[in-house]
Amino acid sequence: MDGITRDDVAHLAKLARLALADDELDELAGQIKDILQHVNVITELDTEGVDAMSHPVAIQNIAHEDVTKPCLSQESVLSQAPEVEDGRIVIPQILSEGGE
Repeated sequence: MDGITRDDVAHLAKLARLALADDELDELAGQIKDILQHVNVITELDTEGVDAMSHPVAIQNIAHEDVTKPCLSQESVLSQAPEVEDGRIVIPQILSEGGE
């Protein structure tokens, strides 16, 4: 793929539910094309003998143990919801059935 077209950006914007003006589509197409060119340069680098890494700086696991703390009961939360079904809060539909 040589790059990304304005139509590609329009399609991605539609999937992401973004309303973009014509000038924004053109600008983003150019920016994405530049990014893809930089990625192509990186893929051409000789990485023979370079250890794979997930992070350029050594980090320690900063996660902590899960601790249960007192909170509202399910009944208390559901009693404040405008609509409940099968123990869950009902919200307005955001996506259509087809995902578009």
